Amino acid sequence: MTALLENPSRTGDRDTPAPARPRGTLARFGDALLTGAGKVAAIAVLLLVWEAAPRLGLVDATFLPPFSAVMAAWWDLAVSGKLLDNTQASLVRSLSGFGLAVAAAVPLGLLIGWYRPVATLLSPLLEVFRNTAALALLPVFVLLLGIGETSKIAIVFYACTWPILLNTISAVRAVDPTLLRLARSMDLGGFRLFQKVILPAAVPTVFTGVRLAGALSILVLVAAEMVGAKAGLGYLVNASQFNFAIPQMYAGIVTLSAIGVLFNQVLVSLERRFTSWRVPVGA
Repeated sequence: MTALLENPSRTGDRDTPAPARPRGTLARFGDALLTGAGKVAAIAVLLLVWEAAPRLGLVDATFLPPFSAVMAAWWDLAVSGKLLDNTQASLVRSLSGFGLAVAAAVPLGLLIGWYRPVATLLSPLLEVFRNTAALALLPVFVLLLGIGETSKIAIVFYACTWPILLNTISAVRAVDPTLLRLARSMDLGGFRLFQKVILPAAVPTVFTGVRLAGALSILVLVAAEMVGAKAGLGYLVNASQFNFAIPQMYAGIVTLSAIGVLFNQVLVSLERRFTSWRVPVGA
């Protein structure tokens, strides 16, 4: 008894586990450093294989030049200004169509997901258009809107709308019914319920659609630029292949890949900003 009075913390210390201590900043920094090092190592291995395969004769260097030759061509394009001009043209088209799709599809998806009569009215049209490939409609956009910038932005807008719209609808409909019952039991009105429960719960799934649309905005635009454009990275890749400037072709492809990775990282950062309330898996 005396020992217990002197050290009461010993009581039940076999039954009650000690609370887990939050991980320190140094540990989180170490994890981030290891993750970054792993990604860099994977990319470095890929580039080393790319560099070595043509030089060792494993592939024809005419059709797959070494990575150093591709970077030399990339530098020549950058110095001449061609790379900047084509990149700017593609980014303007891609970001314009993507931004319009986000601005239109997110509110429409919230409306369709929340109000059943609106979903009933629009479902037949959605089923028709969402199963029609964007590139299949490219000739229609060109005929209706011409071969200028409008048709390129319109095809990106069309392609990006569907993943955002469908994920937003799914996000609203998949909200936990228990949360809705608890919110209604607190006498929350329709607008407050939508603001405090539906929107926060839907944000992660909405951002999944936004990230898918971000990738599509580049893929579809490149295909559209290959068909009818006088500038853009898709045009650069297609023209280089046509003129058999293979290193320049790969330089355009590398630039497109870098833009896609950067765009995705920006969207991931925004998603983390808007979903900071979430508890990571395994935390």
